[in-house]
Amino acid sequence: MPVLLLTRSPSVHDAVVPLCAAAGVGAEVCRDPVLALAAWAEADLVLVGADLADGVAALSPGRREGVLVVGVAPEDATFRAAVELGAQAVVDLGSAAEWLVDALADVGEQASPGRVVGVVGGSGGAGATTLACALAQWHAARAPTLLVDTDPLGPGLDRLLGMEGEVGVRWEALAETAGRLGARALREGVPRRDHLGVLTWSGLRRRLDLPTVRRILPSAVRGHDLVVVDLARHGESLAELVDRCDDLLVVTPATVPGLAATARLVGLLGRDGRAARAGLVVRPGGLGDADAERVTGLPVVAALPDQRGLATSVDRGLGPLSSRGPLARAARDLLGEAA
Repeated sequence: MPVLLLTRSPSVHDAVVPLCAAAGVGAEVCRDPVLALAAWAEADLVLVGADLADGVAALSPGRREGVLVVGVAPEDATFRAAVELGAQAVVDLGSAAEWLVDALADVGEQASPGRVVGVVGGSGGAGATTLACALAQWHAARAPTLLVDTDPLGPGLDRLLGMEGEVGVRWEALAETAGRLGARALREGVPRRDHLGVLTWSGLRRRLDLPTVRRILPSAVRGHDLVVVDLARHGESLAELVDRCDDLLVVTPATVPGLAATARLVGLLGRDGRAARAGLVVRPGGLGDADAERVTGLPVVAALPDQRGLATSVDRGLGPLSSRGPLARAARDLLGEAA
């Protein structure tokens, strides 16, 4: 059951049911709080009308996520009942209908949340940003994909993809907002080309605001089949961002300096078990896969040869992916492994 609406109020009913229809989700309306208890835990989202909030709270239903109290100009007593229910928010249907539509739209997307794949360079200039862009381009040909830039000192992912001229919200604008952001609102709001969305900065003065990242990533996951995060090798945010990834790809050149630097990074991540989800993507060098695994302690999950014409493709605004190039083959293999 997507949405359970508990109310006897015609005004609440007439306000909420059309919003459910607009969001494309079904709603079961129940007028009796006692009868509603049977479906309380099964619904993806529970909307408790302000008229029944006290009565529902008196029944002490089990605490759960996804409970909202809804009403027109709710009074103080409604907020007290919402606290007793453990509700996420009290929604004024007169002023926050758009917010509720976003919450309802998310209901249909929660059943199959997307995966988060992080990409980080084991050493500087390893090619992690290029791989992140290629992964996103490859998967976007198949399903909604978001490429997230978390490296303030990077070139800007939109530039590598030729999307710097696309209109949409970027990190600066999101950092100035507060509160909940719906998955659909984020998906439709970021710069995008077909199924590929990019979240990056717009100017030269860049700063990664971790509270904003914490607020935005859950919406990104709900609204996309795949979220690719380009990670900065240095910075206090790395450990937390890695914790939010389902899979981590560490790109390293197969050279003595490259593997030594990668081993230090892996050692840092491995202190809290984060390296358990990581795999090596090896770039050309004088050493082999066995050397890379021995030095870093990570399994090699892909080899990534140099791609002819890569710089030209990026300069032309086409991005790094070529349909028959090594980046495309690596993306196919890596995302198959991550699935």
